[in-house]
Amino acid sequence: MTGIVVVTHNSADFIETCLQAALFRASHVVVVDNASVDDTCQRVRRFPQVRLIANPENAGFAAAANQGFALLPSEFVLLLNPDAILQSSLEPLVDACQQSHSGAAAGMLLGEDGRPQTGFMVRRFPTPAALALEALGLNRFWASNPVNRRYRCLDLDLTQTQDVEQPAGAFLMIRRKVWMELGGFDERFHPLWFEDVDFLLRLRDKGYRTRWVPGVTALHYGAHSVTALPPPKRVWYWYANLLQYAEKHFHSLGFRAVAGGIAIGSVVRMITGMISGSGFRYFKGYAKVIRLAGKSLVRGAVRFETQTPHQPDSSLKNSHTHGS
Repeated sequence: MTGIVVVTHNSADFIETCLQAALFRASHVVVVDNASVDDTCQRVRRFPQVRLIANPENAGFAAAANQGFALLPSEFVLLLNPDAILQSSLEPLVDACQQSHSGAAAGMLLGEDGRPQTGFMVRRFPTPAALALEALGLNRFWASNPVNRRYRCLDLDLTQTQDVEQPAGAFLMIRRKVWMELGGFDERFHPLWFEDVDFLLRLRDKGYRTRWVPGVTALHYGAHSVTALPPPKRVWYWYANLLQYAEKHFHSLGFRAVAGGIAIGSVVRMITGMISGSGFRYFKGYAKVIRLAGKSLVRGAVRFETQTPHQPDSSLKNSHTHGS
């Protein structure tokens, strides 16, 4: 028995098409809405087969996903973005999850042009070097560097079924017993980013495999909600949770390398943005990130107050990515 969890926040433009395809593929569908101010909930209510949980506050992605998982009776649960439209049967993912030592499985995400979203849809777990280069901007300007090629799986033949490390949480099936064993997503990654990376790393560390099944596909529009975030908050959420991931999973030297990369990269971005005139809207976000990264570099640990589900950010739209 398969269930689907969709986390929404102001997702009215996509949710009906998403649910039409989801209901054709799964026996149970739950939508957890994080305080949408558009008519997302009204549109969900047009589907009586779908269970809607309408949170009065924006609890963040991880907490909402955990709510959905807890409500489903299904042995296999697909976490699906509202801007992802299923194109094929989910049975191959179920079969992959039932294999020995499998804990999760994922399929291929296709962009609007029909091409695979290579570099996003599956990655390896980030190393200190990968995140430092990411923060410095080198992965963008020198995408073919060996660290980035490995991180974004540009060296893999993703037309083949295989074990992978970190597929995108936008289209990820998880065995219920594994989700329960791991305690779900870590809600400290609030309001979004790196919660799926952390979960899959913990899954791997428990001895479970994550299977890649490219024959299962979904059309994924992507990034529509991230760009709606105010630029300073977008910068802060990304780097704060990146540092939190680095502190949780890297040794002290690796953590400091990431913090240093963030500090240097943010200074460069802030200066070049001011010179070009395009970066003033990001100024407050980068200034805050620079202070955090500098303190983290000195202390070897993150010391900051993030928003919690009890301090929601009403401007946050649903977005689940595992990288930039």
